[in-house]
Amino acid sequence: MLEVAGLEVRYGAVRAVRGASLAVGDGELVALLGANGAGKSSTLRAIAGALRPAAGSIRLDGQEVLGTSPERMVRLGAAMVPETRDVFPDLTVGENLRLGAFTRRGDAQGVAADRERMLAMFPVLRERQDQPAGTLSGGEQQMLVIARAMMSRPRLLLLDEPSLGLAPTIVQRIFAMIVELRRAGLTILLVEQNAAQALAIADRAYVMRQGEIAASGPAAEIAAATDLQQLYLGG
Repeated sequence: MLEVAGLEVRYGAVRAVRGASLAVGDGELVALLGANGAGKSSTLRAIAGALRPAAGSIRLDGQEVLGTSPERMVRLGAAMVPETRDVFPDLTVGENLRLGAFTRRGDAQGVAADRERMLAMFPVLRERQDQPAGTLSGGEQQMLVIARAMMSRPRLLLLDEPSLGLAPTIVQRIFAMIVELRRAGLTILLVEQNAAQALAIADRAYVMRQGEIAASGPAAEIAAATDLQQLYLGG
């Protein structure tokens, strides 16, 4: 479904991503691991259209989408959940969910059905649906941004650090929901610093170091690699 080849991302003179290549097959859950500053989030933002790469190729279903706008990427079926958990704080939970379906404004019945499906998947959001999103806890906001992204009916979900800053019990709930989404047929590219958690649920994994892909393979093999810690920490 997704093919990235020779991706280069620059911030001025700084090369954040250096010729990275990866692929995600239809229905796969692929983890992208690495230490802080390895280039993981920059790679994800480039795929989502939030960053303009300096070079490379990004193909979605065989179509070149390098430099495509974030809105166009959503319409093509790729939705991103950023690590910053950007809710619209003054809008209610329900209003945030409806905004996630902005590309489907002519499908009121379908949007209502998907909203109900998200509230069933994330019961705490049903309890909070008339509450301003800014008053939610960090874990509840993470659930909301995932549910909001799902309102666009994506085929590819780009998840950036979904466990960041959350309590261990909430992290377990978030990962269980990611597994549930994958079982429902969603294709997922997961950026995550919690390598053990990510590898436990992923099909395959890539490890980034200093902007480059340092290792790749089945998740079980990456988890068992004796040099994973060295790769992960950039040693």
